Amino acid sequence: MNEQIIISLIEKFQSLNLSAIIDFDKFNRYAITHHSTTIEGSELTETETRLLLDEGITPAGKPLLHSLMVQDHYNALLFITQKTKEKVSVSPEFIQSINAAVMKQTGSVYQTVFGELDAAKGVYRKGNVSAGGSYFAGYQKVEELVSKLSDGINQKLAVVTTITEKINICFDAHFDLVSIHPFYDGNGRTSRLLMNYLQLYFNLPLSKVFKEDKAAYFDALTLTRKEEDMSIFRNFMYSQYAKYLLAEIEKFEQTGNGGTKNKGYSFVF
Repeated sequence: MNEQIIISLIEKFQSLNLSAIIDFDKFNRYAITHHSTTIEGSELTETETRLLLDEGITPAGKPLLHSLMVQDHYNALLFITQKTKEKVSVSPEFIQSINAAVMKQTGSVYQTVFGELDAAKGVYRKGNVSAGGSYFAGYQKVEELVSKLSDGINQKLAVVTTITEKINICFDAHFDLVSIHPFYDGNGRTSRLLMNYLQLYFNLPLSKVFKEDKAAYFDALTLTRKEEDMSIFRNFMYSQYAKYLLAEIEKFEQTGNGGTKNKGYSFVF
């Protein structure tokens, strides 16, 4: 994906009169939550996600765990949005607080040789893990790696200038955190929310990984680690970003620049 194309799409997206669309930011957060939780196993449909978050209606016939996952992700997204207004720096504690929000209602309690550990508190894992054929860093290294990641992000925040550099910081933070896999659960959601936090920090449009591209997403993560080539994951995320921006621009233009040519409000999903 040509980076200049992405920059042009971002500029066009930011020029749109999105305030003419009812609650665009809210419905966009619903969409991000829906796609992120579906990647992690939620069975809620787009409509069920909206009704749960808008009206508190828990869908019948679906695991309660999935509704709790959706609620927690949405609240975590609101949390990082507020923190962006405060311009908080990225720290291990901040990353842990994102994970705690993600796992607030669904985190399990683990009995370990280090004592009882509550995953709903954003604690680091105290065991070694693998997922999808990937083995992650030993738990003894997690604290150091998250600290180095945080320091690296903050150093870049102090000197970054171009849009391309900003986008890459967001995507790289996503990849690095999920590759450390520091938590018992919620690593993917936490990593994508860290990416979203940095995008908000830079006043960039929020990106998401589309649920229908889950397999390609996991493949990009795995191949990037195997080849030790960040361009693989960046290119995947650039394609996801373009897919999102193009879809939103098209939807806006179909409404007649904020009018009501179409039925309903198709910006939601």
